Amino acid sequence: MGFWRWVGDPGIGRHLLREEGEVVVDEVCHHWIVYVRPALEACLAVGLLVASAVVSVTIAWLLLLAAFLLAVHALWCAVRERRDRFVITNMRVFRVHGVLNQHHATMPLARILDISVQKPLLGRVFGFGHFCFESAAQEQGLRDIRYVGRADERDLSIQRVVQRSGLRGPRIPN
Repeated sequence: MGFWRWVGDPGIGRHLLREEGEVVVDEVCHHWIVYVRPALEACLAVGLLVASAVVSVTIAWLLLLAAFLLAVHALWCAVRERRDRFVITNMRVFRVHGVLNQHHATMPLARILDISVQKPLLGRVFGFGHFCFESAAQEQGLRDIRYVGRADERDLSIQRVVQRSGLRGPRIPN
């Protein structure tokens, strides 16, 4: 657990404007489905490792090399997905991602014009969706957030934060 915590922590706290009163409303990790491919690659690497024990020595080294490369790729993909975070605060939304190089993209709540939630068939079955943010800027670093678990709840969470901040005007009673 310590290794995953060290490798998987993108350091969200250091990106917060604490002295301005910014607090995290929701920190979103990717849905578990993004780990299926790395898990399958790891299983295939184990299969190649086992197969290398029963084939001739001249071919075994090739299988060992393939198993090693596949295992490293699976680990890299799992760490990459683990370090990708989407954060909703009371002032903005931002995304931190990257393994060796860290990328940080932020959008103030005032610049969010529209949020589209796309849920493909698999997303509806397994409970994930994709966010698409439209903002006042033409190009921004925070547009598509993929594989968001409980996407409808997260969308409502953002809408609540925007409403509470007073950026969209007062609510009209029914």
